[in-house]
Amino acid sequence: MSKPVVGIVCGSDSDLPILKGATKVFDEFNVPYEISVCSAHRTPDRAAKYVQTAEERGIEVIIGAAGVAAHLPGVLAAGTTLPIIGIPIASGPMAGEDALYSIVQMPPGIPVATMAINGAKNAALFAIQILAAKEAELRKQLKEYRKKMAEEVDAKHAKLQQVGIDEYIANK
Repeated sequence: MSKPVVGIVCGSDSDLPILKGATKVFDEFNVPYEISVCSAHRTPDRAAKYVQTAEERGIEVIIGAAGVAAHLPGVLAAGTTLPIIGIPIASGPMAGEDALYSIVQMPPGIPVATMAINGAKNAALFAIQILAAKEAELRKQLKEYRKKMAEEVDAKHAKLQQVGIDEYIANK
């Protein structure tokens, strides 16, 4: 893979630090992506054009991240049949709960896979799982990734058993 297969779209440049969690995962798995700032409310024509041209550009999965009203993932989903993954961003007086409800409550027929608030890392991993359905190398990488996670937890458990809770916490 050399040209982007994942599109990441955020409603504001203030969302970019959160999305760094996704880009790190894509870089680790060598999955090419593109990233754009495109507001559902302030640049609706560009949002529509982005999603309408995504498939012809080779995009296979789109991640939409937005806070507060968080209409961007739904707007993207309405314009394509590509899988859309929504990331509610913690912002505004409700700290992302409003964004979570906005994204998760899509009408029947226009689904958006919704991650946790600020869940960029899991959004990237879910996108990779979607791509891995047809890419054997990605499936292999995902299995190794999960094996490594399990080994890390096993090592922490072994250390806890060896030193006890007080020393474990003190030296963490």
